[in-house]
Order: sequence, then C-alpha cells, then structure tokens
Amino acid sequence: MKTVAVIQARMGSTRLPGKILKDLLGQTVLQHVIERVQQVNNIDEVVIATTTLSHDDAVMEETVKCGVKCFRGSEDDVLARYYFAAKDNKADVVVRITSDCPLIDPLVTNEIVGFFKDKKDYDIVTNAASDLSKRTYPRGLDTEVFSFEVLEKAFKQADKKYQREHVTPYIYETSPLIYYYTNETDYSKHRWTLDTEEDFDLIKKIYQYLYKGKHDFYLEDIIKLFERYPALIKINAHIEQKKITF
Repeated sequence: MKTVAVIQARMGSTRLPGKILKDLLGQTVLQHVIERVQQVNNIDEVVIATTTLSHDDAVMEETVKCGVKCFRGSEDDVLARYYFAAKDNKADVVVRITSDCPLIDPLVTNEIVGFFKDKKDYDIVTNAASDLSKRTYPRGLDTEVFSFEVLEKAFKQADKKYQREHVTPYIYETSPLIYYYTNETDYSKHRWTLDTEEDFDLIKKIYQYLYKGKHDFYLEDIIKLFERYPALIKINAHIEQKKITF
C-alpha cells in the first residue's frame, strides 16, 4: 500500500502572491514544507501538484531542486490536478497538505495517517474541519487522509465549481464515514498558515526563535514559545481565514 503526500502549490495567491517561494531563513517556504513532510514515517513519497501556467515554472524548478516529483495540471480544477497527481504516482492512500504550511507538524501528520491506516473504517480522517467546533489543532497543521478510491469517486462525481476548486468538499458533503482527529488541548485559536504579510511576520519570528538549520521543533515547542512571548499571538490574531464560497 503506497502512501503519497500530495502538496498543492502555486504562485497565484490572491492575498500574498508568490508566498510559497518567499525566503524564510535561507530557504523557500516550499522547501521548509517539503522537509517537514518528509519526516512523516507513514508517507512513502512526496509529490508537488502545481499548474501548467508559465509563472508556476518557478514552482517546478524549486521542486526539482528539493529532489521531489512535480505534477502539473489544471489551475482551476484542483480536484483533477490532485487526482491525476495521485494516479500518476500510484497512490493507494493520499495525504492532502497545502504548501502554505511551513509549520506543518510531521508528528501530528504521522499520527493521523497511522490512524487512517489502522482503522480502515473511514473515507477521510482529518484535523482540518471547516466546522470550528470540530477543530482543535492550529490552522496550518491541516492534514487530510483518504484512499485513492474515495478521491477517484470525488473526481468522477463532483459537479459543482467549489467542489472542483477545493479537492475535498464533495467527500465531506457525501460521505458518512468522516473521522475528525482531535487533540486533547484545543489549540484551534492559533493561526500558523501563510496567507498574509502578518502571517509571514509571525512564521518568520517563530523560525528565528526555533529553527537552527534543522526541523526539530513541533506543536508543543511553538506553544511553549508563545507562553514565553505571548505578544507573538497578536501579530496575526485579527486575520480571518478565507471561506469557501458555496
């Protein structure tokens, strides 16, 4: 059973264009994401899924530099891009991660992937609930795990625009077999994803404190940092997450 992490990545962010290739302590954001995901023991391969647009040539070049595979597909039909990236790389289990998460926690992701494989009862296991009452992890540690068969069904049957643009809405809307993976402590108030300059300011400060050339800091280390320097939380506390338009 081959488990593939498919990381969607493109230059065309509306709020912070080119964010995934921004320099973060000597490496691009994308390289940091890749290196953290490569620490996940339950993943066999990492694939970057970008678009065929010319400005995403830079994403492909960075991906090659990082030594991982790059799949190029539709800009707007992200579901199709995901599906063909998984199919081309013979994935049995797909781990969905986005490239704007340079604080993605490989320990958390490993737990979620392991749970999905052990239980075999669910169409999708996720800590990335859009329903905030089910979310306990910081935004930016989002991990969704599903089988290739479930992805293929979504690819063939999803017929609404937003279902094609965001990969997993069809699964959430049609499957009764969803497991929301939660943490004992609710850290959902924290925002560690990269979508604005304020987000980048926070992430950069976290890296300045904790990154010493190795990715050896995780969820609890960042929480301890915030306990020492609570003003950090305020840097992007006012930023609202973009919502999917139904």
